[in-house]
Amino acid sequence: MDIFHIIKRPLVTEKGTHQAGKHYEATRTKAARGGAYTFEVHPEASKPTIRQAIEKIYNVRVVTVRTANCLGKARRVRLSKGTTRAWKKAVVVLDANSHIDLF
Repeated sequence: MDIFHIIKRPLVTEKGTHQAGKHYEATRTKAARGGAYTFEVHPEASKPTIRQAIEKIYNVRVVTVRTANCLGKARRVRLSKGTTRAWKKAVVVLDANSHIDLF
């Protein structure tokens, strides 16, 4: 899978904008980290491939990657039932010296 097919799009939401602006200072036990950015990714992408794709596309250093599978919601139109599509979300935490200009 190509790195440009792993990352589908950045998720620009109110919560994501708030998390991207938060930076945590270094303590004695933990290194400093930058903001957290949220992306919609390919459903079969793993954490290491997501990390490599973000580092190559945006030229930043990734500290951690968190993923979540979002199931489709049940919807009804008149008499037919269906669901919206399922998708995968990745929250990428960057190094304290890294930043992505999405907004």
